[in-house]
Amino acid sequence: MGKTTVVIDDKLLEAAIEITGAKSKRQVIEEGLKELVRGKNIEALRKELGTFDLDLTLAGLEKLRKEE
Repeated sequence: MGKTTVVIDDKLLEAAIEITGAKSKRQVIEEGLKELVRGKNIEALRKELGTFDLDLTLAGLEKLRKEE
């Protein structure tokens, strides 16, 4: 693992630490990068799968749940 020097907005970094409860700057940055990659992977998967018409009513959904 290499070292990288970056300039990050101090207020943004502190807000991220506060919101996530991260113990360090490194932890909050790594969590943020993981979340970014995860989100982009989900976005790519959605594009790959496309969309489909789900003809389902509330009554139909409740019926399916009861059948499980």
